[in-house]
Parts: sequence; C-alpha cells; structure tokens
Amino acid sequence: MKLHLPVVSVYTVPTDAPEADGTLAWNSTTVVIVEVTAGDATGTGWTYGPAAIGDFLRDHLAPLVEHRNALDIPAVHDAMSRAIRDAGRPGIAACAISALDIALWDLKARLLELPLARLLGICRERVPVYGSGGFTTYHDKHLAAQLNGWVHGQHIPCVKIRIGEDRGRAVLRDLSRVQAARQVIGSEAELYVDAGGAYTRKQAIRVGHALAEHGVGWFEEPVPSDDLTGLRLVRDTLPCDVTAGEYGYDLPYFARMITAGSVDCLQIDATRCGGLTEFLRAAALAQAHGLEVSAHRAPHAHAAVSAAIPNLRHIEWFHDHVRMEDMFFDGALDPKGGTVTPTRGIGHGLTLRTEEVREYRVA
Repeated sequence: MKLHLPVVSVYTVPTDAPEADGTLAWNSTTVVIVEVTAGDATGTGWTYGPAAIGDFLRDHLAPLVEHRNALDIPAVHDAMSRAIRDAGRPGIAACAISALDIALWDLKARLLELPLARLLGICRERVPVYGSGGFTTYHDKHLAAQLNGWVHGQHIPCVKIRIGEDRGRAVLRDLSRVQAARQVIGSEAELYVDAGGAYTRKQAIRVGHALAEHGVGWFEEPVPSDDLTGLRLVRDTLPCDVTAGEYGYDLPYFARMITAGSVDCLQIDATRCGGLTEFLRAAALAQAHGLEVSAHRAPHAHAAVSAAIPNLRHIEWFHDHVRMEDMFFDGALDPKGGTVTPTRGIGHGLTLRTEEVREYRVA
C-alpha cells in the first residue's frame, strides 16, 4: 500500500486569556497538521510550533515519503531522519518528522482497522492524566476556577501550575500562588509546579524547600533543562521529584539526561522528539534505567502510545492543547475521574473538523 503526497495545513488560535510561564509569554497557539493517505484511509498527525514547520513538511519531508510503503513506518522514519542531516534535527525539523510520524501510525491503524492503542499493544486500558495550566498571568480567581474545575469538577487528582514569574524575580508571588493553589485543591490532590527553567541552581533549592511546606511533589525544570548538573544538584537536595525532558528532539538527548541522573521522571513529547516511533524508544531507554516517563502536552497525540508503555506515570492534560484539540477534532477524550480510555474507534480515534476550523487557517 503506497503513500500519497502528504497534505499540510497550519492554524493559529488566540488563547482564551494572556498566558505566560517563568520564561515566556504568548497569546496564541499554532498547530501544524499533516494528513497522509494510502488506499481509502487517511492518517492525521500534528505538532505545535511556528508555521515554518509546515513549510519544512511540504518542501522537504512530504516528497520524501510519497510512494513508500504505508506499513513500513521504521523505514520511512529512518529516511526522514537521514534526510535532515544538513538542516539540523532539533527544532523545526524534528517537529516536522514528529507530525508526519504520528500521521503514519494513525494511518497504519486505520488500514488495519484497529484502534492505534491495540496496534501498539496495551499495558493499560485507562491512562492517567494531570491538569496543567495555572499560568503566571492568571489572577487569583482565574487560577482558582481552573484548579477547581479539574479537581472538584472533573475529579482529576493531580494538577500543575506555572511559577518562576519574571525569570525567577518574583519568588514571593510564586509561593503565594502555590499556597493559594493548595487551598483550592485541598490536601488530598497532588500539586505540581513548573518553573520553566527560570531559577538559578541555589535559588531553585531555596524555593524547593518552601514548596515542600505545601506538599509539592513535582518540580519541573527548576533550572534550565540543558543544565544537567544543576538538575542533578536540585534532584539530590530536595525531597520532591525533579522532572525535565520536554525539549528532547532526539534519542541522544534523553540518553544524556538519564545518564547524568538529572531527573526522577523523564518527560517526552511525541510532537517534538520524532513522533510515536521515537517516543517508544525513549520510554524504553528510561525503563532500562528504572525511570517512569510522563507525556508532555498534546494529550490526544499521546493517549494511545501512553497506553502501550509499562513505565508511564501520566499524560499532561495541558490547557492550551486540550482546548485546541477539542475544537479541531471529533472524538476528543474525556478525562473525568483522572484517566482517559484511548482504545475506542479506529486509529487514534480523531477526525479533523476541516470546515469548522477554517477561520483559523493561516497556511
């Protein structure tokens, strides 16, 4: 079964409120979608990032995969990885590979008339999620409403907020927001924080000791994710789990992070690292070193593959991407109770609402 030339589209959607974390602010989110067809079936994949990813897909990767066998995903993935040597893998090229790889796995499952999770082989029927948002731009009432909706409305038992405001220059406000979050969610729910790499090493340790007073069990990117020594220092000093890995664009990145002993739980993003093919490899690498993994953002892209790995901790139910994936696809999952079930339907179970989202299309 031969692949047809993939079709690429790019959409930009304004956020529902101004958003920021410790080191970045934004007011819109761009999704790059690729559709690939073989026979009567079409697979859909996507990634989040600049519109230039779409150009790279159209110009460099789409012609490369045309006429290849739709079932031979490892061969197609290897061909894409080899072709981008001179372009450089991290960033745009890796995201482009990721979107197309996700589409290929969806297509293969649809050709075989299987749920993608069943094609991969499941370890669990239900996949845990945690609510993720709590941006530093949120006022107290907005933060409380979001957290209350997850914990008390949808009964999601783990939630994450952003700290590290103004590149780590607003620690008192950070801690005040953590305290407020704990009051909203109560003592039973798990509270996570993401500093976005905003703190210095010793600053992160000081903040981490204060976070422990509020029962924070997950400290994401307390220092920049490329500072493996700093991550290890914070990890060895604090009682909470230290996590990172979302900026892994290839397998060697994860190998370096793991062997440096930098994290307690490895974050992997299939929309960046090279799709589901590389997600599975990174998860196996983590398992070989006794680590759990957590799927970063784009929850519907991760649901099926997360059901297939034994060392999964959870999926990030990220506010921006949940909102967009609910808008863009029929078949979106329901996280009520703190889990999703990705074994229903064919492929990943999603269908693009092309006409309904046309107003957001930019390329």
